Amino acid sequence: MHTYTTQREALPAPALHALREALLGSRFVARSPLMGTFRASRGFAFIFTHEGRAPLEARFPFLSCYLARVLDPGSARGLLPWRERLLGARKERVLPNAFYLNLLLLDAGTAVGRHIDATLQEPSGVPDATPRHVSVLYLQVPERAKGGELCLLRDNVPVGKVRPREGMLVHFRGDLQHEVRPFTGGPEGARRASLVCEQYAFPPEALARIPSFRIQSKAGFAAYLDDWRERPDAGPAGELE
Repeated sequence: MHTYTTQREALPAPALHALREALLGSRFVARSPLMGTFRASRGFAFIFTHEGRAPLEARFPFLSCYLARVLDPGSARGLLPWRERLLGARKERVLPNAFYLNLLLLDAGTAVGRHIDATLQEPSGVPDATPRHVSVLYLQVPERAKGGELCLLRDNVPVGKVRPREGMLVHFRGDLQHEVRPFTGGPEGARRASLVCEQYAFPPEALARIPSFRIQSKAGFAAYLDDWRERPDAGPAGELE
C-alpha cells in the first residue's frame, strides 16, 4: 500500500492559472482560520458535503474543475491496497463524503509544524476522526525557491518527502503525520500557495452533523456581503464562520 501518490500537471495550465488567480484575489483571504501550527499562515476554507457541493460550485464556479479532479475516486486509487486496486473496491468501503478545503498561503521562512489532520473531528462528533486521505494541489511555487518540502511520517518515522512543484497534485493517507518545511529564496514578498482538501468518510449519524456548505474566513462579514452582492444569482450563500 502506498502512503502517497503524486501527479504532475494535474490540471490544464489555463485552469490552474484561473483557479490560482481567483483564490489569491478573493476577499476571503486573511489570517488562517486554522489554529496551532497554522497561525503564521494565511488563507480561508470551506466545509462541505456531497449535498453542499452544488451550492459551493454555484457560488465559486472556479472550483469546479479542481473538485472534479480531486474528488474523483480514481484520482487517489493508488493509495488503496493492491488487492482492491486489482479486483476493485470493496462494496463496504465508504467513499469520502465530507470535505475540508483550505487555501494555504506561506511566506518565505514560514513552516507548518508536525500534525495529523483532524479538522472535522469536532463538528462530526467522532473523537478519533481523521481523513481517508488528504489532497494537496500546488497552485504557486516561487521561482528559485529552495526547500518547502512536504514531509510525511508515521509514528515520527519518515515515510516520504515531496518537493513542491507548481501544478502537482499529491494524495497522502490521512492518518499520517506531516509537516511543511520553510522555503527560502524567490522574489521578494513571494508566497507559496496550495489548496488542501481533507477527505473524510463518515457514517450517516456523523455525516448529519457536518454543515453541507460553510465558509471559514477571518476576513470579516463585510467581505462575505461584498462577495455575495457581486454574485447575487450564484446560488445559496452558505454559512460564514
